[in-house]
Amino acid sequence: MKITKDMTLGEVMEKYPETVYVFMKHGLRCFGCFIAMMETIEQGAKAHGIDLESLLKELNEVVEGKK
Repeated sequence: MKITKDMTLGEVMEKYPETVYVFMKHGLRCFGCFIAMMETIEQGAKAHGIDLESLLKELNEVVEGKK
């Protein structure tokens, strides 16, 4: 399954724990945070001034084993 901007941070970290380092690299350190369970990747990226397309690309590369 491809990671999309509409998935929540918590959902992605739960399904794909290998993505945690990508979130950290981009400044999203939301592990265990209640908001992470409800906030989408798009919302988190916007709130932290992160390039959404770059973040999604890296997340999907990690899940696909390319990185």
